Amino acid sequence: MRRPRLLAGLAGLALTAGLLAGALPAGAAEPAPAPAAARTQAAAASYTWKNVRVDGGGFVPGLVFNRTEKNLLYARTDIGGAYRWDQAGSAWVPLLDHIGWDDWGHTGVVSLASDTADPDRVYAAVGTYTNDWDPGTGAVLRSADRGATWRRADLPFKLGGNMPGRGMGERLAVDPHDNRILYLGAPSGNGLWRSTDSGATWAKVTSFTNPGGYQQDPTDTSGYNSDEQGIVWVTFDESTGTGTGTGATATKTIYVGVGDKENAVYRSTDAGATWTRLAGQPTGYLAHKGVLDAENGYLYLAYSDTAGPYDGGKGRVYRYATATGEWKDISPVAEADTYHGFSGLTVDRQHPGTVMVSAYSSWWPDTQIFRTTDSGSTWTKAWDYSSYPTRSNRYTMDVSSVPWLTWGGNPAPPEQAPKLGWMTEALEIDPFDSNRMLYGTGATVYGTTELTKWDANTNFTIRPMVKGLEETAVLDLVSPPSGAPLISALGDVGGFRHTDLGAVPPMMFTSPNFTSTTSLDYAETKPDVLVRSGHLDGGPRVAFSTDNGANWFAGQEPAGVTGGGTVAAAADGGRFVWSPEGTAGVHAATGHGTSWTASAGIPAGATVESDRVDPKTFYGFKDGTFYASVDGGLTFTAKATGLPAKGNVRFKAVPGKKGDVWLAGGAPDAAYGLWHSTDGGATFTKVSGVDQADAIGFGKAAPNASYPALYSSAKIGGVRGVFRSTDAGATWVRVNDDAHQWGWTGATITGDPRVYGRVYVATNGRGIIYGDTSETGGGDDGGTGPGTPPAGACKVAYKITNQWQGGFQADVTVTNTSTTAWNGWTLGWTFAAGQTVGQMWNATPAQTGTAVTAKNAGWNGTVAPGGSASFGFTGGWTGTNPAPAAFTLGGATCSAA
Repeated sequence: MRRPRLLAGLAGLALTAGLLAGALPAGAAEPAPAPAAARTQAAAASYTWKNVRVDGGGFVPGLVFNRTEKNLLYARTDIGGAYRWDQAGSAWVPLLDHIGWDDWGHTGVVSLASDTADPDRVYAAVGTYTNDWDPGTGAVLRSADRGATWRRADLPFKLGGNMPGRGMGERLAVDPHDNRILYLGAPSGNGLWRSTDSGATWAKVTSFTNPGGYQQDPTDTSGYNSDEQGIVWVTFDESTGTGTGTGATATKTIYVGVGDKENAVYRSTDAGATWTRLAGQPTGYLAHKGVLDAENGYLYLAYSDTAGPYDGGKGRVYRYATATGEWKDISPVAEADTYHGFSGLTVDRQHPGTVMVSAYSSWWPDTQIFRTTDSGSTWTKAWDYSSYPTRSNRYTMDVSSVPWLTWGGNPAPPEQAPKLGWMTEALEIDPFDSNRMLYGTGATVYGTTELTKWDANTNFTIRPMVKGLEETAVLDLVSPPSGAPLISALGDVGGFRHTDLGAVPPMMFTSPNFTSTTSLDYAETKPDVLVRSGHLDGGPRVAFSTDNGANWFAGQEPAGVTGGGTVAAAADGGRFVWSPEGTAGVHAATGHGTSWTASAGIPAGATVESDRVDPKTFYGFKDGTFYASVDGGLTFTAKATGLPAKGNVRFKAVPGKKGDVWLAGGAPDAAYGLWHSTDGGATFTKVSGVDQADAIGFGKAAPNASYPALYSSAKIGGVRGVFRSTDAGATWVRVNDDAHQWGWTGATITGDPRVYGRVYVATNGRGIIYGDTSETGGGDDGGTGPGTPPAGACKVAYKITNQWQGGFQADVTVTNTSTTAWNGWTLGWTFAAGQTVGQMWNATPAQTGTAVTAKNAGWNGTVAPGGSASFGFTGGWTGTNPAPAAFTLGGATCSAA
């Protein structure tokens, strides 16, 4: 499996730096109320909103258990908001979807705190970047109903949920006794801050004088890696306070971690009035975590030589005796043997002598997790070498619920797929259950409910515990008229073919695996033909599919390509135009990219799209000028000018209407809005009433309408939101509401050509959101409709496409060999060796004992004579894994293909 170079957090960095800088209005301290007319209009469309399931996809740097209420657990992400665990549903509930466009930076969460004295209260320190990429300042959000609603206290400085060091913490903490008192560690030289009114107001702690000046890279002129780390964690010694609520005595002893390699840990013994550097502490490292075992009087510290979360070459683990001041190096391995830093520090509150810590920056061959049951005297490892390169694992990875976590890889030992993890800075043992442990990685949340088997050297199972937590940065989306309802281009995990919106796709795009897919397109009249472009070290950075995205193959690329750029497919799938990043410039190709010809008349870096009717017509745009080609992209001619020359501009051509183009974009201090052309870009008319627009897409026309429904992430009538027009832009209705805003939604948007009212919205960290309307003609089951079993002959091809210890993946194709069409189908078989079906896509599974049935999805139930339908699934096996001996369909026995 490849090393995932860009994870969701870094994708957020690249996306925000590249797409948002200069494009968004500065965030106001408190957004102004929307005009009454706009609010009335917003209520006109009734929508429900869900995530298109991917499950995970980005870095989870923090997990916070409440220590007085069982199963109360929160997660923070670097660009995708915060979540609360729903024990009954075994899923995460998003808490910050209300954050709007102007405050998009508040979707980055640098720290969370759950109040132990009043578990209904939770706090989030929010802000994405401390440099000028984020135009707003940071804030502390406070909730008295577990994140259902929030109030906000603005800060006079920025916070960095997606900055270096974001895995350290927690920087925000509530006094466990007097819960009116909170502390916040600030970056960028701003020091330590305190609130004495439950987070409503904040003031600097002037007696704390070390602001934490460590910089990851002082030479970085962008201000990203050169930002000062500041105060990185706060830990209360609960044994030094009394009571809760009225009459409580504030906690006297508080420990603070500082971004300073020589002075990393400070203590106050007078409730924060004065502070002293702990004497005798180790130097040369940053303390990523400081976790206190008050019962035994130990402060444990995990150190690294850098701030992380990607890097760290050396590290140590120390134990500080709070009563005597003794420091003891309890590192699991000798310093000479470390090639990583330590983080992910946790104490088992049921058995405080049990401590775990992670080698968070060990990328190859895998991360490592260490465990001690004797306060650090001896340690064991999650895995070790039995005989290099063979590994002996204490655990089994079961990713059948999120099978793409293997990355489609089959690595050579000692690497394994799936990996135990990477960037493992968040690791927590449930304070009420010693068997339950969760940890965050750069792509998911893993966990186990069998942790104590570790100590008996008995194999325990680790599974994704990430359902509901969607943290992808969405770069492009298409909804073809046939095949899968949605195909996505995502940061870090590449993208997926979504055949069932409510199910996790089995695998991201492979052959090749792009680190991020920047652009994709399908041929309008031949939608099984797709093209995508993206980032990949060393290339190739363009790929093609002829089966609606189920399988891909790489194309060639011209010299000078450094990144994906944008790509377009001709309406008939016979030509392609690519505008990659780098010095190559725009190129055109016939066939599937086996050779490319430089396009004339269009500047390098232009955005390219295709006409959806004429296969020889392509369009381009850059710096306020629109371009068109009528010879398959070989030559372009400048057409309309005077379009937005600043900010981000995106445009699309309307399916079924030659020369019909919509263009959205601009900047607040220049031209900004929505434009329409009906003559192939020769002229454009600005759409009146649209103040700002950043993305445009098309969906199925409204009942009794002939023009496709339009969807836009826009500002209309002074209100920011997701809007729909059913009359070619004459009028608009807001379809989202103030509770569903998802920060920045300007990358791309598309309707569904098969379902009226359905819209797919791209977010920068909250994954793909889709909305369905209850209006007439809107909504369906997302691909799980009923079917009627057919009668007639059939043929089945069953293929195991991937197999690992205890698990496998299979693809099945059933062909109609009769002379009549099927209207729904159910395929049955028996597993001879007791195999089990896990997750299934493109069909609905049922299993009783060894008997299995697969029922068609809502969109693939009709199969013409000679036609076929395909589905796939993951399964489990022990011993052997033979293919089924026979298949039946509608009472008929199928032949083998």
